[in-house]
Amino acid sequence: MPELRQNPATKEWVIIATERARRPEDFPQKPPETETPGQIEKCPFCEGHEGETPPEIFAYRAYGTAPNSPGWWIRVIPNKFAALVRDGLPKREKIDHFFRRMDGVGDHEVLIEHPKHDFTIATMEQKQVEEVFLVYRERYLALCKDPKFELVMIFKNHGQAAGTSVRHPHSQIIASPVTPQHLRHKLEEAMRFFDDNGECVYCMMIQKELAAKERMVLETDNFVAFEPFASRSPFETLIIPKKHSSSFQFITADETKELAYIAKTILSTLYKSLKDPDYNYVIHSSPCHEKELEYYHWHIQILPRITALAGFELGSGIYINTVIPEKAAEFLRNA
Repeated sequence: MPELRQNPATKEWVIIATERARRPEDFPQKPPETETPGQIEKCPFCEGHEGETPPEIFAYRAYGTAPNSPGWWIRVIPNKFAALVRDGLPKREKIDHFFRRMDGVGDHEVLIEHPKHDFTIATMEQKQVEEVFLVYRERYLALCKDPKFELVMIFKNHGQAAGTSVRHPHSQIIASPVTPQHLRHKLEEAMRFFDDNGECVYCMMIQKELAAKERMVLETDNFVAFEPFASRSPFETLIIPKKHSSSFQFITADETKELAYIAKTILSTLYKSLKDPDYNYVIHSSPCHEKELEYYHWHIQILPRITALAGFELGSGIYINTVIPEKAAEFLRNA
């Protein structure tokens, strides 16, 4: 019989469709994404094509090399097709005393993760991944200092089904002048749980998952990775720091390197066992100018894109997952 499960942190329901449940290894493999040599040659993110992008904001590069020239191994640039732009002030206005609007003031950066075209987080050297995550931390701290920005979100789209338009390995960072309702809802539910139970819901989730073990995928000194009890899609994975912290801005450099290790390990496992699936990952954090919140906990959400949303999910907000989270965790542990 199908089963409804509720996420204790958000109160959202999902359907675990056991009647049409599939073994993890039964998912069809995506067709290979091929590029012609000409397409690769024109890639604006490849080393040697620095003039094809806006001027760099930040880079790890060889000593003595000039900005916007070859010699870098990580590079941060403004997004040429930015969703939000830095110019202006985020002034809110009302139209006809009903509609609200504001200029699209914010920031939108691209973090180019490697000078070579055909790498992913899963296939890079560990040191390179560590430095990618250290740059995440660097840019997060820099953007959060701007009083115009309420939220900084770091995310990665890998593959066409995940929304990427450039295959070259890269992540994106968007700074927003508003806190979206989606995050407000999560904060409100976390606060409600704390008021009722006197404990952070994510801290309790970690305790329960470590005790149950059946949904655990990987544990390090400072982080846990597991398939959520109410996973919205096959192989959804959460990476959460064991120590309570509401914002990514409070992570240390050593913790960042450890986070890079556990993230790379999970993504490498997905790459090998599911044949390089398309995926998104997002770093979820509290708003920039909040002090440490006792009721919220930052985390990374990894969402492989191996199934498609249909009308029921879009209309109801209730996701249908055809892989039991416990089976997904077992598959990843043994992969």
